[in-house]
Amino acid sequence: MSGLPSNEVVFFKNSEAIAAEIPDGAFLGLPPDYSMPAMAVVHALIRRDAKHLKLLGVPVLGLSADLLIGAGCVAEVESSAVSLGEAGLAPRFTEAVEKNLLKIKDATCPAIHSGLQATEKGVPFMPLRGVLGSDLLKFRNEWRVIDNPLRRNDPILIVAAIQPDVALFHARWADEAGNVWIGRRKELATIAHAARRCFVTCEEIRPGDMLEDELLAPGVLSSVYVSGVAQARRGAWPLSVAGVYGIDDAHLTLYAKAAKTGEGFRRYLEEYVWNRTPEKNSSPAASRA
Repeated sequence: MSGLPSNEVVFFKNSEAIAAEIPDGAFLGLPPDYSMPAMAVVHALIRRDAKHLKLLGVPVLGLSADLLIGAGCVAEVESSAVSLGEAGLAPRFTEAVEKNLLKIKDATCPAIHSGLQATEKGVPFMPLRGVLGSDLLKFRNEWRVIDNPLRRNDPILIVAAIQPDVALFHARWADEAGNVWIGRRKELATIAHAARRCFVTCEEIRPGDMLEDELLAPGVLSSVYVSGVAQARRGAWPLSVAGVYGIDDAHLTLYAKAAKTGEGFRRYLEEYVWNRTPEKNSSPAASRA
């Protein structure tokens, strides 16, 4: 796979096949819960007992990270936040931090986007101001404050380029040409542009080439940035895909309660990950898409 041209997209049989392409120790760029994490692949990574993953939240992390952390798949997290949103704290992440089981790299949303944009543009760093004066600078040795070379007495922060090994997310559509429709979720394009490889699950594979459709083309991520695609219906559940299904709030509440304890989390994995069936990822939910 590593020898493929960047625009030769592999169409995988299923989510398990994509999970098999993500090696232990990979630096994995993941979107927030509102931008369609590839939950089917997250479950598959847990089933294959992935280890030592390094997670990058673009710019924050949620359920996908909490599941991987609780299952013992993660060694390091870089993010500006990790939570379940309205469902509360991310319980497995919280316990892992309290027990010093993870390496944590605190960041901010602009810093993460800037680091990815640096890689996107092929430059070693990106300047920004918002972190100046923050205690974060004490803990991020790769961030430097320098003198603005174009103006006197004007300090500026430079953030090192970030290049994930793998970008991973879900989408409503891919097409036969390997393009992926991401709509207005432009952070997905940023991850894909910066990452060495990009794997996507989708609800539907459409015939033809979406880049030839004037209405769809503005929201399309070109196949140039896509390494592989697999169809996975309801592959973001219990999170949402706009216009297809909404967030399953009842299930998120169930998870948040179960995952407060190690035993409850193990029971959750047994029912919804290890022994997952189509019925268990199709519970009705009022759409908030």
